[in-house]
Amino acid sequence: MMIADRTASPDLGEARILHQGPLRWLRALVWMVLLFVLVAITTGITVSGLTVLLPEGDTSSLIANAVGSGVGLLVYVLLVLGGEGRSPSELALAAAPRDVLAGLILGTGMFAAIMALMAIFGLYDFVWKGPAAVQQALSITIQSGVVEETLFRAVVLRLVWRAFGPWVAFALSAALFGALHLSNPNATPFAALCIAIEAGIMLGAFYALTGRIWVSIGVHAAWNFTQGYLFGAAVSGTDFGPALATSTARAGFPVWLTGGAFGPEASLPGLVVGTGVGLGVLWLAWKAGRLASPRRPGLRPRKTAQRPRDDARPSGRPG
Repeated sequence: MMIADRTASPDLGEARILHQGPLRWLRALVWMVLLFVLVAITTGITVSGLTVLLPEGDTSSLIANAVGSGVGLLVYVLLVLGGEGRSPSELALAAAPRDVLAGLILGTGMFAAIMALMAIFGLYDFVWKGPAAVQQALSITIQSGVVEETLFRAVVLRLVWRAFGPWVAFALSAALFGALHLSNPNATPFAALCIAIEAGIMLGAFYALTGRIWVSIGVHAAWNFTQGYLFGAAVSGTDFGPALATSTARAGFPVWLTGGAFGPEASLPGLVVGTGVGLGVLWLAWKAGRLASPRRPGLRPRKTAQRPRDDARPSGRPG
């Protein structure tokens, strides 16, 4: 699969604003904030502008979010080229089709497993509704998958990793990702904790393993699409719009077990499945040597004494 071949350690950036030297950790954090704000603002302006220009409707919203997400990626690429002096390998196009497809399959499978557990233990009611318009679901899916993964994995996780190493980066980026969901409807501290652990760590783990964000984009998009459109459940407390089915938590069960009005991602089954996959992928990344801490300025690898080769020894013949 995608994680078995042609993977690479994340390129955290080594030049220009991220060059070795004093206060590189601070430069990395300032650069992180700048990247985050510029990508978010340009994406938002593009989506808002196209929403005004295009005829009102779900198709127009889909076009606006797709174009806005593309603009956000382009802005990120240009800023990395200029500010870091490198081509962003985390967005390597050659690997994108394969990685995204793998992510879509994994994301769909994971969320289907969560809903299967819900059905087995009688935690949810499922009602099939039949064919439904898909434009609104795709619009939200593209926006959440592409933009959020660019901001939280390619920007926040990568640059905190550059500043303080991988474990601090995973902890801080996951905590931030979960905390921002507290502003969503029907959010609870447990819901934010679930998002931080099952999504923040899992999606970051795919980036750490492959050195790219395409698998994370695919998993994030498929998870949300399966949750909101295929099963018709709430997604982070919001309504995904028309769906093929309706899935609602049964009354009488605690919210931490079903996710309640926030959705199944804030449930114990969601936490178990997401965390299990995330820890498994992190283990693969660690085993493959992808979780090394950045070198400190001024430190050089130690040279080990080399034994002379047999053919390098004196032959005993006069020179």
